[in-house]
Amino acid sequence: MKKKFIVASVLAVALALAGCSSSSDKTSASSESTVSDAPVTLTLWHNLGDTQNGVAVKALTEAYTALHPNVTFNLVSQPADNYFALLQAAAVSKTGPDLALMWCCLFIHKSYLANLKGLVPDEALARMGGLEWTADNFDIANGPNIMLTDRQFYMGFYNKEAFTKAGVTSVPKTWDELYAACGKLKSSGYTPMVYGNGGQSLGALYYPWYDSSYITIGQASSTGFRDLYSGKDQWDSPSNVAAYEKYAALKTKGCTNSDILTKTNNMDDFLGGKAAMIIDGTWDTQKFTDKFGDKVGAFVPPFSDAPMTGVVQMAGQGISIMKYSKNITAAAGFVTFMTTDEASAIFDKAGLIPNVIGSTTSNPVNKEMLAFTETGGLTAFPMLDNVIQGDVVDAGNKIIPSILAGKIKPAAALKQLRQVWEQIAADAKTETYKLPD
Repeated sequence: MKKKFIVASVLAVALALAGCSSSSDKTSASSESTVSDAPVTLTLWHNLGDTQNGVAVKALTEAYTALHPNVTFNLVSQPADNYFALLQAAAVSKTGPDLALMWCCLFIHKSYLANLKGLVPDEALARMGGLEWTADNFDIANGPNIMLTDRQFYMGFYNKEAFTKAGVTSVPKTWDELYAACGKLKSSGYTPMVYGNGGQSLGALYYPWYDSSYITIGQASSTGFRDLYSGKDQWDSPSNVAAYEKYAALKTKGCTNSDILTKTNNMDDFLGGKAAMIIDGTWDTQKFTDKFGDKVGAFVPPFSDAPMTGVVQMAGQGISIMKYSKNITAAAGFVTFMTTDEASAIFDKAGLIPNVIGSTTSNPVNKEMLAFTETGGLTAFPMLDNVIQGDVVDAGNKIIPSILAGKIKPAAALKQLRQVWEQIAADAKTETYKLPD
């Protein structure tokens, strides 16, 4: 998921503990003997609230306790908007949780997190997709820092009945097609695309990196994300300014609600049938299918002059073991359990796409999204805020929404982002990605 804040580093604690098992699954049975029967309580922090992911994590802990009655969990739901600030303070004093929800990728501070290589059996790690994104320089040989939960898409969703009523006969695939669809939808009484900070409430403004990811993908460069990280492509380059000018035109052409910067019930507008489209993610798919059944579909945000060639698909979050935990072995048993078929079924039941390689999803819209990459020929990309510097992300959280809202010209806004990038240490903006220490 999504939405990240950089946290300060703490001193590393040397660990040399064996991996352990947590399930009868054959992939982890070899380490079952290392599990202690002594009572232990694992504290797990998250900022998921009552989302589908929150439901899945709760069910996951309950299933693990059913297998290991000596292990109980203290689940602590922290506020979404300052979760990492709270985690930072707790990590500095070593009074925080044993396990913590963590976002992928460059937002990981290695000094906080136990490397899972050696703590979790190799055969269990091999079952999980995308772990390379949680390793230094995105090289799995360096060992992952997060046990990822589910495969996530950052995606557009649309109300098929609204499209039919407005005479929009196909999903738009380019900027011009999107503008045209917006005109028809608005004439039919719909808010074409609704923006606001609802759904995943991560701050006062809507979270802009879903859109920015597709703006970068839409410029058709397979190295576009890394180029923004290294500076090979500057934020205020002519091509970026031109792309963000087309993004700003969404509001001036009537595609969006007028209260972009203040709206908090945008999810209600979509679920209530007032809005025809929303940019969101797989953590809300079940809400959409529960409400609309087969009348809701997924589409790739068409933020490009030509049809999109890529889609944002990655496991954007997971559970990490905090290095200072006094219950490392028990915590490792739990994250090992996350690699099992039983855990995979729990995520599917919650309406999510399991991250275990070869697992399936029963939700029809989730299946539709998987088809974009599995059979549709689209390239899977991470989310942009997962692979650029945290200082740029923090600045963009404020600057990019103001572009769409018409409060600042794209050229001036992107110049500000470049200035933030220029202040970053030279070794954190090279051709090699560097996880924060």
